[in-house]
Amino acid sequence: MEQLFYENLTTIMFVMVLVVGFISSSVKIIKEYERAVVFRLGRVLKQPKGPGLFLIIPFVDKLIRVSLRTVAMDVPSQDVISRDNVSIKVNAVVYFRVLDSIKAVIEVEDYVYNTSQLAQTTLRSILGSVELDELLSDQEKINTDLQTVLDRQTDPWGIKVSAVEIKHVDLPQEMQRAMAKQAEAERERRAKIIAAEGEQQAAEKMVQAAEQMEKHPISVQLRYLQTLQQIATENNSTTIFPIPMDMIMPFMDKVLSKNKKD
Repeated sequence: MEQLFYENLTTIMFVMVLVVGFISSSVKIIKEYERAVVFRLGRVLKQPKGPGLFLIIPFVDKLIRVSLRTVAMDVPSQDVISRDNVSIKVNAVVYFRVLDSIKAVIEVEDYVYNTSQLAQTTLRSILGSVELDELLSDQEKINTDLQTVLDRQTDPWGIKVSAVEIKHVDLPQEMQRAMAKQAEAERERRAKIIAAEGEQQAAEKMVQAAEQMEKHPISVQLRYLQTLQQIATENNSTTIFPIPMDMIMPFMDKVLSKNKKD
């Protein structure tokens, strides 16, 4: 009788262990940023599971977790020949996230790897159709074109590409020196233009001043006295300044008149 009791107790414990194991393998918890794609006997369920707690059928259902968070994927440096035949190296970063977890699982084998490969080929294709100056000066437009193309191609996979940013453009040393010379020449050209415009404006002001002095001759004397004042403030050992003939002509006329009388 006692032996039968122990056998029944062992059987009950074994059954309880099986039940606990069955329940523990049936209960799944999915985080807020995840979704679970469930395959039941090889066929995908219409709606993904989660977030939170739910049950699956052990040995019948297969669960695949998919993260819905935005992924920042670095695109390796690519060798690109621009439209004006300049060899450059460009790398970028792609920001994308999963919108449809079922498509991301059943439409593509590895959506992260495939998105990376697609980003590399798209980067080479689009940058090969633009010139170097456009790449350096209008990166915002190129980023928008890259994002549009990638988003359109990854849409059947349930992927949304939110942004593509070019990180670095590596130019050959010869091209860097040529661009530096071009920038230096451009700055010299601007400096010469600014200096010429300054001379032109100064000449116009001098003409206006001369016209004003012609209308008011006394202004010449005032300007002369102002110049003397400026010279007097400087620490010069010798000061030489001209005397206008108008100031000495009356004296010369008196001397000449006196000489004639004599």
